[in-house]
Amino acid sequence: MKRPAVKITLVALGAALALSACAKEPSGPSATAGAKTLQIAVIPKGTTHEFWKSIHAGAVRAGRELGVDIIWKGPQKEDDRAQQITVVEDFISRGVDGIVLAPLDDRALMRPVRDAAREKIPVVVIDSGLQGGDYVSYVATDNYKGGVLAARRLGELLGGRGRIFLIRYQEGSASTVQREAGFADTVAKEFPGLEILVKDQYAGATTETAYQLAENLISRFPDVQGVFTPNESSTFGTLRALQESGLAGKIVFVGFDSSPKLVQGLRDGAIQGLVIQNPARMGYLGVKTVVAHLKGEPVEKVVDTGVVLATRDNMDAPDIKGLLSPDLSNIAD
Repeated sequence: MKRPAVKITLVALGAALALSACAKEPSGPSATAGAKTLQIAVIPKGTTHEFWKSIHAGAVRAGRELGVDIIWKGPQKEDDRAQQITVVEDFISRGVDGIVLAPLDDRALMRPVRDAAREKIPVVVIDSGLQGGDYVSYVATDNYKGGVLAARRLGELLGGRGRIFLIRYQEGSASTVQREAGFADTVAKEFPGLEILVKDQYAGATTETAYQLAENLISRFPDVQGVFTPNESSTFGTLRALQESGLAGKIVFVGFDSSPKLVQGLRDGAIQGLVIQNPARMGYLGVKTVVAHLKGEPVEKVVDTGVVLATRDNMDAPDIKGLLSPDLSNIAD
């Protein structure tokens, strides 16, 4: 009489084990990895300048190649530290897989980046440096070298002698601070005959504030012979001031970054040099680097994306032209 009971018990036990195995299968590593698409947040300093549009285009291209979702969001103005911090915090709360960040301030963004690291969300810093060590890689221009290129162009065109402006961007922006340092150091070492009339004035985050500063400085120092500006908005604001004062092409002007109006200023001779970065490559490699880290692949702590000097003589060369007028079609509305 006992044999049927034993048989039933064994059958029941085998069925239970089979169900248990089936229940565990979906939570295995292969099933999870196959079901999930990585979400990468890309956070610029701002969203209006042509530079950031190129960053966006590069990030989107990398996302499509890698099959990951790119979420693009940043403050509208490049001096809104509080908004950028909020954007980072929101992405941490949403649980994105990785963050690519161009920090507005090299100190103010330290805490949210540290918070991301605690939540196991890796951060790749692009464009502008960040203090601390809570990020996995820094992908950017050699900004100091860019300042050196600008100083040499200005110094050579002035024959090593003259009165010049060093117009700064804004405090806390590590990228432009390095450009300004590269410019000032090179003038001091290689062109002692250049006199920097102004070196402690800040253009601010918009074209309009840059225009107002440049207009004021030109009025105060009518004998100025050369000007350097370290980013897109300060360059365009200064270009406007020179054009409206009738001094465009008469004062040697070297700027940084590119936009259609700056390219036209270079072609017209109102600008004698533009130091050009590769923002599309920066956005592209920022995304590629954070995804490689998520996959457990080794990544470089610092990645140099390159910097060149564009002049009216070389602006139509294919490699320079591609940087001056990048393809933004993949983010067109």
